[in-house]
Amino acid sequence: MQPSARLPRVTLDSYFQITRRGSTLGQEVRGGIVTFLTMAYIIVLNPIILLQGRDIDGHLLAGGDFAAIAAATAVAAGVLTLLMGVVANYPLALATGLGLNAFVTFSIASKMTWADAMGLVVIEGLVILVLVLTGFREAVFRAVPAQLKVAISVGIGLFIALIGLVDAGFVRRHTTGPVPVELGVAGQLRGWPVLVFVVGLVLLLVLYARKVRGAILISITATTLVAILVEKLVHAGSVVDHPTGWNLNVPAWPKDVVGMPDLKLVGHFNLLGSWQNAGVVTVVLFVFTLMLADFFDTMGTMTAIGAEAGLLDDEGNPPAMRRILVVDSIAAAAGGAAGVSSNTSYIESASGVAEGARTGLASVVTGVLFLFAAFFAPLVGVIPNEAAVPALVLVGFLMMQQVTGIDWDDVEIAIPAFLTIVLMPFTYSISAGIGAGFLAWVVLKLAHGKAREVHPLMAVIAVLFVVYFAIGPVTDWLT
Repeated sequence: MQPSARLPRVTLDSYFQITRRGSTLGQEVRGGIVTFLTMAYIIVLNPIILLQGRDIDGHLLAGGDFAAIAAATAVAAGVLTLLMGVVANYPLALATGLGLNAFVTFSIASKMTWADAMGLVVIEGLVILVLVLTGFREAVFRAVPAQLKVAISVGIGLFIALIGLVDAGFVRRHTTGPVPVELGVAGQLRGWPVLVFVVGLVLLLVLYARKVRGAILISITATTLVAILVEKLVHAGSVVDHPTGWNLNVPAWPKDVVGMPDLKLVGHFNLLGSWQNAGVVTVVLFVFTLMLADFFDTMGTMTAIGAEAGLLDDEGNPPAMRRILVVDSIAAAAGGAAGVSSNTSYIESASGVAEGARTGLASVVTGVLFLFAAFFAPLVGVIPNEAAVPALVLVGFLMMQQVTGIDWDDVEIAIPAFLTIVLMPFTYSISAGIGAGFLAWVVLKLAHGKAREVHPLMAVIAVLFVVYFAIGPVTDWLT
């Protein structure tokens, strides 16, 4: 009788390939915490955005219950980020997509009920999931030239650096005149919150330059404490009340640290109601717009995170790409099913990668913290944007370093790369930058008589982006 074969022992290290990817348990935990801290704002911001609009019947989402939307936002982000970590083993966190939630609020919900609008988001996610399972989404990613993938990473780096500067009030929209943005208020840095941001940024840069472990985590924690003290002393207030106030939430120790989450919004969706209220043509155009934005935002984010973590292969592809895309597609549908709009991959995950995260264990940590945040939402709300966003500025610098991987002497790649890089921050859209870069690359190849070098999928995507950029006139024409 032969002895039975022993099953291989599965450890935390072997499952997540921590050592193999050059990481440690400490790096993964710190990275997961930092990613959560830089993303925690979505728990507060998503309800603010979703409550800005009313549906066709004049109703607010969840009857205007801010806490219920915040709880559902945190739970959805937690479950889906855990799924990304366990299934795809990738240091990528997910939550309600900014821009996508605004599109749902201002463009979709006004033409149907909230349940119908969320049902539309579910449909969009299921369509993308089918594209992943059939191999189409992965094939598109592989068809993109490697140097364009580098440009996507660099463009996203500039984009998130700008997000950090804007969210801190360091850069603001110009209220009058031809200049679109300016330094602070009227070209001057004013207000205590901006000073807190500057202190946090300087602290972070010094710690990073001195190679201090946990630099980002230390910076966010220390700056949050400084922010609480500053608000206690000077009462800067909210930017809603004063232009030099705190940008999102006013830092103050909460009266209640723990609260039971209200999940009444979960499952509040209707798959077929939108077709009756808005009509088939309008619904198809809405789904197409959501799908294209979701489709390519994730592609860019996935590439940027992989590049920063050193996980991409020679063709610029991440490991277990299909699993990553499957989880992301499920997230889009799950966000609609949770009643909080499409969930998608977050570029803020790069802050955790900068802290050392290289595996899905970091995502598990982030996911668990999001689930805890559903119970500790008042405590999470203490962290002001001004304390968290210095990490995004640092990450922008780190991702910008990849720009040397582009051949700037070859105009056929340099011009598309340039458009990709500059249009992401200038349009505040990852998809717009990717679309412009793709279109420019295809046009230049055709102009040089190199049609054979254009992958058929790149040609198809270029046509789709033409429709995407002209979606307003196309919608008006068809409806």
